[in-house]
Amino acid sequence: MIIKLIQLIPEGTKIDFFGHRFYGLFASCVIIFGTIFCLATKGLNFGIDFTGGTLIEVSTPADPDIAGLRHNLNTLKMGDISIQEFGGPQDLLIRLPQQDGGPEAQKAAVDAVRAALGEKYGEGKVDFRRTEFVGPQVGEELKKTAMWAVLFSMAGILAYVWFRFEWQYGVGAILALLHDVVGTVGLFSLTQMQFDLATLAAVLLVAGYSINDTVIIFDRVRENLRKYKKATVSEMINLSINQTLNRTAMTAFTTLIALLALYMFGGEVIRGFVAALFFGIAIGVHSSYFIACPPLHYLNVRRSTTGNTGNDEAEAGEAGPA
Repeated sequence: MIIKLIQLIPEGTKIDFFGHRFYGLFASCVIIFGTIFCLATKGLNFGIDFTGGTLIEVSTPADPDIAGLRHNLNTLKMGDISIQEFGGPQDLLIRLPQQDGGPEAQKAAVDAVRAALGEKYGEGKVDFRRTEFVGPQVGEELKKTAMWAVLFSMAGILAYVWFRFEWQYGVGAILALLHDVVGTVGLFSLTQMQFDLATLAAVLLVAGYSINDTVIIFDRVRENLRKYKKATVSEMINLSINQTLNRTAMTAFTTLIALLALYMFGGEVIRGFVAALFFGIAIGVHSSYFIACPPLHYLNVRRSTTGNTGNDEAEAGEAGPA
């Protein structure tokens, strides 16, 4: 009874997902080609985790004039200094590029910024909340480690799908994973939100979330193909997606509630992480329906399942057009 009260999708829903696959494919093409364009023209706004440098978080006693403050700090001749709001209007993130001369030069740069802010707002009036330093070698190593982390994670997921299902399912899973990872990276290229290690973790979480939803649908497709032997693969794709639609909606809904709480109360430090998950859940569900499943029809997955035991009494008419 409780399940009935919180059911988001009515029972017996028959949405023709397979029939609308070309609309989904068009949306995916916009995402993929848009990502390629943004990466080619804008690139990614890497955080100091990857670029090296110094990050200073400060809180000023009054609303700052960011343009004037940027001009004053750039007169220190420490390279292109980036300043951005961080949470409230009085909270700022100051990013200093890597300084020649090692840690001593970085410390001198931080002291120079402290002195400049103290001169502008008064000594002791600016709250320096945190200072982080990442060397250039560490940043390059983190880039390589991050790349291998993504590749190995995706390889592990794909190996699992390939082992559990027939190869046709593996092809669909590969396409869906690539779609979700590329699309999430494209979001950060488009918005120029900072791309750091936390964001990378979010990209991997998006891949895991998406493949979980895909595997559930694949399981139902395989089960229905065994049960309804005279039905077409496209009918079984529609039936399977509709049968799992309420579960997908409930999972996405509860996850989004948790993410909304993180976005509102988690602070600016994890905003990029939460934004990646918000977007990733949306395109993850999209890819499960319109990217992972259609290849099962075109690759004739039914041929590899006809030898499995099933319910011989089930007919295509019993399944009905979903």
